[in-house]
Amino acid sequence: MSYLTPVPNEIDAVDLPVSGALPPELTGRYFRNGPNPLPGERSSHWFIGHGMVHGVRLRDGRAEWYRNRWVRTGKLAGRPNVRPDGRPDLAVASANTHVIEHAGRILALVENGLPHQITPDLDTVGAVDFEGRLTTAMTAHPKQDPVTGDLHFFGYGVRPPYLTYHRLDASGALVHSREVTVPGGTMTHDFAVTEHHVVWLDLPVTFQPHLVGTTMPYQWDDRYGARLGVMRHDRPDAPVHWFDIAPCYVFHVGNAHEDDSGRIVLDAVRYSRADFTAVWRMAGGAANPAGPAASAAASPDGAARLHRWTLDPAAGTVTEQPLDDRAVEFPTLDDERVGRAARYLYTSDDSAIVKYDLVGGGVSSHRLEPGIYVGEAVFVPATIGPRREDDGWLLSITTRHDGSASQLLVLDAADLAAPPVAAVDLPRAVPAGFHGSWIADAPVTT
Repeated sequence: MSYLTPVPNEIDAVDLPVSGALPPELTGRYFRNGPNPLPGERSSHWFIGHGMVHGVRLRDGRAEWYRNRWVRTGKLAGRPNVRPDGRPDLAVASANTHVIEHAGRILALVENGLPHQITPDLDTVGAVDFEGRLTTAMTAHPKQDPVTGDLHFFGYGVRPPYLTYHRLDASGALVHSREVTVPGGTMTHDFAVTEHHVVWLDLPVTFQPHLVGTTMPYQWDDRYGARLGVMRHDRPDAPVHWFDIAPCYVFHVGNAHEDDSGRIVLDAVRYSRADFTAVWRMAGGAANPAGPAASAAASPDGAARLHRWTLDPAAGTVTEQPLDDRAVEFPTLDDERVGRAARYLYTSDDSAIVKYDLVGGGVSSHRLEPGIYVGEAVFVPATIGPRREDDGWLLSITTRHDGSASQLLVLDAADLAAPPVAAVDLPRAVPAGFHGSWIADAPVTT
């Protein structure tokens, strides 16, 4: 698959060709992170390669530049990942999964190490431990509360404490950390927040020591079970209320919110055991050992489907329902709706961007011509005048399957089936990656 082929170098290009018309409101930078091994370096699993951020600068209806840079981590420099005292060196990680902005810092993230700060021009500043207060890894999927500005996140590990909750305030200071007790080391890739709660995903993909040094050391474990945990994040020592669910795995959460009855509604893309095993092997993970659930229902096409869990802390009950049967991943939404009820959710199915109307029940899509891969779509809200929730644009990088070309695609989120608003021709094929962000320029004050 040529659209996965890593690029061998860092380049810069200016005055990029644009078809259509870039909205003048799009003034800022689109950054997207992903794994990219060094030339000649073999990666045993797609998730393992060094972090590389691809960036496009938009301003005044122009695409001013494209550039790409490896994140200069300790791992890229070849440092050992264990300190002399035997503790893991959390600065020796790939920083290859996400890139966000919080409190004036742009952070490249990976879930098994510290965040790394980069500049608006993609130069690496260095690892960030928030004045020494962060002593665990940091998830690649933090959630910023749109009202308080707080950034909720966690770290997980293969030794106790297996799971630790953290919160940065709006100024970027780490103000709270606490251990969350779970039975063992699981691959906790994502979580959810609501106005008052954290929703934990304690799922049966567990650390396997015998795989260390050969591939990503995680496999499905039928013995572990599956559960969701609800914890008040506005009470420092609040207990976690756990709900057992049918075994599954979730890489990515769409959103969660509290309904009028005090129930917590969680939307996420769900893998069955068979589908997780299929996608894990495609990414380079070790084959899962046969077990009693090896022939679980669901065709093993390696795909996830959008599901909803409704958790009722008062009654102690949980219900689960599929929302759609199509294969999707990389759910996103308007960041102003994180943790609150949201009408729209955007996903990708490799060759289309799919929009869900979670209130009206409709589904629309923007399907690309055959032979083009499209990744995660980032929503950018319109900023002029009052707006509806979907007034804005979706930005995503597309790459031809033969690896011959890439574009930054700009779609009208309110009319997804319409032709693209604009497309920026990139100077190289950008390999398929993971997650990105739109980082708007700060407003100009006089």
